[in-house]
Amino acid sequence: MITGCSYYLNGSSVSPIEDKARARLMLNEEIEFNNLTKSPPETSEKALPRFKERDVNTIKKVDSLKESKESIELTLANIRALALENNLDLKIAEIDPKIAATQVSEEEAKFDDLIFAKAKYGSKNTPSQNMDVVKFTPTSESGLLKNEVDKLTAIPQLTQVLEMEAGIVIPLRTGAKVTLSSPFDEKKQFKGVPSAQYQNALRFSVSQPLLRDGGIDTNVAGIRIAKYEQQIIDIKTRLQSIRVLASIERAYWSIYMAWGELDVRRQQYENASDNLAMVKKRVANGLTAAVEINRAEIGVAERRESLITANTALKIRQRQLKLLLNDANLNVDSQILIVPKTSPTLLHFDFDRNELVQKALTGRLELLELELKLAADLTKIDYLKNQTLPLFMLDYHYGSLGRDTQSLDSAFSQTLDGNYSDWSVGMRMEIPLSNELRKSKLERAVQERLQRLSTQQLRELTVKREIYDALDTTEQNWQRILAARQNVILAGLNYDAELKQFREGLRTMTEVLETLTRLGDAQLREIRAISDYQVSLVDLAFATGTLLGHNHVG
Repeated sequence: MITGCSYYLNGSSVSPIEDKARARLMLNEEIEFNNLTKSPPETSEKALPRFKERDVNTIKKVDSLKESKESIELTLANIRALALENNLDLKIAEIDPKIAATQVSEEEAKFDDLIFAKAKYGSKNTPSQNMDVVKFTPTSESGLLKNEVDKLTAIPQLTQVLEMEAGIVIPLRTGAKVTLSSPFDEKKQFKGVPSAQYQNALRFSVSQPLLRDGGIDTNVAGIRIAKYEQQIIDIKTRLQSIRVLASIERAYWSIYMAWGELDVRRQQYENASDNLAMVKKRVANGLTAAVEINRAEIGVAERRESLITANTALKIRQRQLKLLLNDANLNVDSQILIVPKTSPTLLHFDFDRNELVQKALTGRLELLELELKLAADLTKIDYLKNQTLPLFMLDYHYGSLGRDTQSLDSAFSQTLDGNYSDWSVGMRMEIPLSNELRKSKLERAVQERLQRLSTQQLRELTVKREIYDALDTTEQNWQRILAARQNVILAGLNYDAELKQFREGLRTMTEVLETLTRLGDAQLREIRAISDYQVSLVDLAFATGTLLGHNHVG
């Protein structure tokens, strides 16, 4: 009936049969989980007597944890050094600048000179072939074969050709491409009329874009953007270091607060235990009613629970700091306890609010990162503006030629003499009909920059708000320390007075325990206020773009 009700109320589409199968699966998982325990599960009815019989000294051992062999004292400087050396987040972030440096190298490599060489050897053995029908026009007065019409026939030939070329291509930052090369070939013919021919040349060519892709600024835009990105990555790495150090310091003061809370809970437990012992003596002497023993025992039990909770909270915060430190000697599951050695800074600072804001606006790495992104955007926009222009290329080619039928050396000598040459000058132009693709890219880049400018204004306002919030929080926590300290003094006096009146029979143990609870709460508020004040100093330093330690800001 219960299963059916829950089925209809939940409006589930799962059938009751599937519910039973799921329940069976959960039962099997529970059995497997129970198999992982060292001993069978124990009910609270069986565990309660053993808990009551536990030696009180076992709980009081928390008082000696700091002096035990399984504890280590660390200052704030110690944990900073360990974090900078071992923190995994920082190790991951340290790789990013190396990757960014390779991207700069990739962009610069676009202007590397290219040396090329090629060789080709071929052999062609052709049979006789009918060719064109031609009419002869004489060039001399003899007039041989004048106006004769005949058919040409290619005789069988065996031709062997060796072609080789070597040169260098030099890309310039103006967008031009210069090519220097020296091709040569060796051609030998056999059968019919054997012949040999050697050809060589020295060639020079340059191709320079005049509009699109022309100019140094356009062609080095990729390098400039990559360098901006490299600087941005460096800033992010520094920012990650500051974030990690800030997290480390917060975790450090969190452990300080956990130790303080544990001390307060221990004192509360000891006071309640002392009160219980005193009540038992007074009841034995007939000075106090027996009901006061129950009241005192309730107070001990409540404080025992708080002590256990505080001990567990300390262990959890220890693991949090060990995770951030990532030290081989301080594993997350190690039993070594970290004891803060650095004392908190209990000094009141009168900050110049306007000066802090100005320093934050000039020193916050997030704002500097945004400035670099805006500079990269501007470079990108200039490049995309150039890409919207027509392609207008100027090409120039020059070659010094040489030919000989005897040897390659003779052909090369003719090349050096420069008696035979060829050259050409040409222009090429390409104009897209709509050019919408390049215009759209330019428009998007412009809008992204406008968006980033608005982001910059928002981030500056956010920085100002963070500074003012951090200043107000710091002042608030200082006032909390003063108020909590006064409250501790008054609560202590009140507890002593109530305890004295109890001995005189004017108060009950319930009233005494209430004042003891107030004293403990006041002590906890003081410890938390001190810890929060240290954290607020860290937050204020972080808000200004620095992390100068627990005792200096600005």
